[in-house]
Amino acid sequence: MSICPKNKSSKSRRDKRRANWKMKAATLVKCSRCGALMVPHRVCKACGSYNKKQVVSVD
Repeated sequence: MSICPKNKSSKSRRDKRRANWKMKAATLVKCSRCGALMVPHRVCKACGSYNKKQVVSVD
């Protein structure tokens, strides 16, 4: 058996349900080493450090 709606959903009811699918701004934190803004739990693109340790050499 396939999934079939019992009654028709109106466009307004459908769009009300989809209204909560909005984008939000990415969370940014300051790097503990250089102070640049970065995404949390990622290597800093400015200085190449993670968790106060140098991980990647940045040229």
